[in-house]
Amino acid sequence: MITPDRILLNERFIKVFTLLEERGVIKKNDRDGKGMKDFAERILGNKGYGHIVRAFLNPDDKRVIDYHHARLICQEYGINEKYLLEGKGAPFGIELTTPGLHLPDAGTKANILYTTVEAFAGSTLGQGSFEREEFDSFSIPGVSGTGLVAFPIKGNSMEPVIQNGDIVVCREVNSINNIKENEIYAIKANGSLWVKYIKKMTDSSGRVTHLKLISANHFEHDPFEEEVNEFTRIYKVIRKISEI
Repeated sequence: MITPDRILLNERFIKVFTLLEERGVIKKNDRDGKGMKDFAERILGNKGYGHIVRAFLNPDDKRVIDYHHARLICQEYGINEKYLLEGKGAPFGIELTTPGLHLPDAGTKANILYTTVEAFAGSTLGQGSFEREEFDSFSIPGVSGTGLVAFPIKGNSMEPVIQNGDIVVCREVNSINNIKENEIYAIKANGSLWVKYIKKMTDSSGRVTHLKLISANHFEHDPFEEEVNEFTRIYKVIRKISEI
């Protein structure tokens, strides 16, 4: 007998699969690495199991995906595990705002500084202080507080989670110890800026010495390590803005 939690898990899988199709990450009839057979091979280990995936996608079929293969989907396609396995949060780990930026109404405080990757990477923005150099400001309903900055993403390293041209809104992290793995951060150091998943690397005493930066698009972009020093600044990606 299929338990209710497995049914809910499969419903979330169907939603995630649909989102991946909408983003062009999966194309059912594609023969260039994105088709149903390719999905079946990556998740079920066999290109011939496309019919099983189709069964999972059919709400009237009694077959549903299990937790083991759901975790593989999260790993392979950058899906938020808490969403797919537990129904918490957003499918790609960060909330989506659409269709774009809105200037604040009269009386509304513009608390998010908007800039470019180049300007932000080379700016004098420091821990707890935001100097207004080349920045415009805006606000988003439900996003309050200080220490917020937004900039557009360039490139495909975080696809399908974040697309080229998406705008990410980030909040400054006060301590490196507050970093959580399997979440997305902007890392600013030595005049460079990356938006990646982070894994903390420690020495024998437990001190964080390096950050392993991991792309969602791991087929085209290998992980790499960046040294942590007094100039390293980290920002948690809390929202993205996409044109859909």
